[in-house]
Amino acid sequence: MSMERTEDLLRRRLEELAGRGAFQACFSAFLSPPEAAMAQAAAGAQGVAVHFSGGYEEAERCMACFCPRDEQPPPYEIAALEIAWPHQTAPTHRDLLGAAMGLGLKRACLGDIVLEADRAFLFAQAAIAQHIAEALSTAGHTHLKVRVLDVLPQVTPPQGRELRLTVSSLRLDAVAGGGYGLSRATAQELIRSGRVKLRHRVELRPDAHVTAGDTISARGFGRLRVEEILPPTKKGRLPLRLTRYGESRKA
Repeated sequence: MSMERTEDLLRRRLEELAGRGAFQACFSAFLSPPEAAMAQAAAGAQGVAVHFSGGYEEAERCMACFCPRDEQPPPYEIAALEIAWPHQTAPTHRDLLGAAMGLGLKRACLGDIVLEADRAFLFAQAAIAQHIAEALSTAGHTHLKVRVLDVLPQVTPPQGRELRLTVSSLRLDAVAGGGYGLSRATAQELIRSGRVKLRHRVELRPDAHVTAGDTISARGFGRLRVEEILPPTKKGRLPLRLTRYGESRKA
């Protein structure tokens, strides 16, 4: 199914939920940030309130709750699983997501995966949490110990590293290349191969325009957030202030 068709189906589903939300609270599955923007639009069109939760304060993937404007949303059916790997090499975010998806689950059933130093938290629909805990035993070559938590955990916000650099333009290949310490040609190859996301969507155009507040992620290189674009230098270059995070903690 094409991406356009998939987005159209989701948009219709969100519009349906928003319409029902005028009478009683209705929840979506987990949504990516662009999909959450679609939920916002659906709520506005139907004249209802929409609230979001992903199980912790800074969650990227969230469920939407549509409800009448004068009501607060009921509790979200979100559970957190603690994933540990005693005395073994830590799995990557990609390993854990791939293992969870390998259980036959749809991505919309799963929220963020947050990596800590010695464990990870997987947020998921509460109805399938116990199934995941019982079935998820390995990720890559790492054996896992998984349990459903009684309460949602307090997640430590990711710690990024501030970068300051100058670029010749606000093209995606220039900003990504500078932020990741890659040549322009290597950055272009990453982008054209579909390994780079801009504003949480795969972007295949190296010349796509980047603005302040944008998030860039490249598979295997982590994430960049464009914090500030400063006035051009005398030579016409653009100073940037970025935050670089390690291998993505969320997806």
